[in-house]
Amino acid sequence: MVSEERRKSPRIKDEGLSLRLEGFDSVTHTLNISPSGVYCKVDKELPLMSRLKLALMIPDPSREDGVKSMGVTGIVVRQHPVVIDGATKHYDVAIFFEDLSPKDKDAISAYIARKKRE
Repeated sequence: MVSEERRKSPRIKDEGLSLRLEGFDSVTHTLNISPSGVYCKVDKELPLMSRLKLALMIPDPSREDGVKSMGVTGIVVRQHPVVIDGATKHYDVAIFFEDLSPKDKDAISAYIARKKRE
């Protein structure tokens, strides 16, 4: 049986985007991204449906510094521990963008389109 993609927004696997979550000392990195959310690794468990403030850095060749920084509120919609040799190493967390502006959504969409062409 072939599974059909149910997502409305295209996503790409991308482990190189920097992401800072409010309340975390370190910067984390994405696993994949779409205009509607991000999947990332974090070092502590986050309760489902919790709201987070995050800062996302998207490469943008049209900007002088080459990077578009965006602040957004997200909701944790999925999380699970990654256990290796019986110990939890980190958590993989899916965060839905709650208040992404149309301009920021367009910037993410443009980034995804560029990455797909590479």
